[in-house]
Amino acid sequence: MNAPYNPGEGLISKLGRRWARIAARAPLNVDLDHAIVSFTFDDFPQSAATTGADILEARGWRGTYYASAGFAGTRNHHGAMFEADDLQRLGAAGHEIGCHTHTHQDGSQISAGEMLADIDRNLQALRELGYHGELESFAYPYGEVTPAAKRLLATRFGSMRGVHAAINRGSCDRSLLKSVPIDGGETGIARAVDAARSLIQHPGWLIFYMHDVQDEPTEWGCTPAQLERVCAAVEQSGARVMTVAAAMTKIGERQ
Repeated sequence: MNAPYNPGEGLISKLGRRWARIAARAPLNVDLDHAIVSFTFDDFPQSAATTGADILEARGWRGTYYASAGFAGTRNHHGAMFEADDLQRLGAAGHEIGCHTHTHQDGSQISAGEMLADIDRNLQALRELGYHGELESFAYPYGEVTPAAKRLLATRFGSMRGVHAAINRGSCDRSLLKSVPIDGGETGIARAVDAARSLIQHPGWLIFYMHDVQDEPTEWGCTPAQLERVCAAVEQSGARVMTVAAAMTKIGERQ
C-alpha cells in the first residue's frame, strides 16, 4: 500500500477500462444552467486535510475526502496520511467524508465480492477511528473497476467516481463519474484551469481530484499555489462549489 502503483497500460487493460465505462451504467442526466464544481481528495494525505482544506475554506467552500482507512496514521510517498482527528475536524467543518477501499487495491484485479468486502472493512475501520457519519460517495482506487462491481456498488452508494478526465455533462453514469486531476505539474494545472474556464460557455459538473497539497508534491499532487490558481479559475467561472453528495442532491432535484 505504501509504494506508488500504476494500473496496467496494455491493450487488455485499456479495453477493460473502455468496457467498464459502457457497461452497467446507472443513468444520470446532468443538465445544468449553472455549473457545479466539486473538489475531491483521494486516500487522503494529511496535507489535503490541512493545507487543502484551508485553501477551500478561505473561500467558503467544502470538499469531499475519500478515506482509505488502511492508510490512517501511516506515511507513504504522499507524506503523512490522515489520522482520526482529521476525520473529526473535516466533518465538523462541513466537508464530506467519502469512501475508498481499505487496502486500496486495483478494482479491475479483484472480484466484485472482494471489493465489497474491502469496502465493509473500510467502513468498520472508519468507525473504529471515531467517524460515524454517513458515507454517500465512493471513489474507485486508481479509477479501476469492473461492470460487476459497478452493479453491486450502485446499491450501496449514491455516486461512484472514476478518473476518466472529462466534465460531466448530459447523459452520464453515476456509477462512474468523470473527473479532472489537479496534478501533473504546470501542464496538468493548465489543463485543470482550462476545464474550469470552459464552464463559462458550457455549464456542467466538474469534479476535480487530487492527493497531496505541499510545496514539493508527488506527481499525483499539487503545490498550494497551483491549487490557488485552479480555485481562482473556478471563482472566475461563476460555478457553485459543492461536495459530491450535495451536487448529487442538486442534480437529482432537476431530474
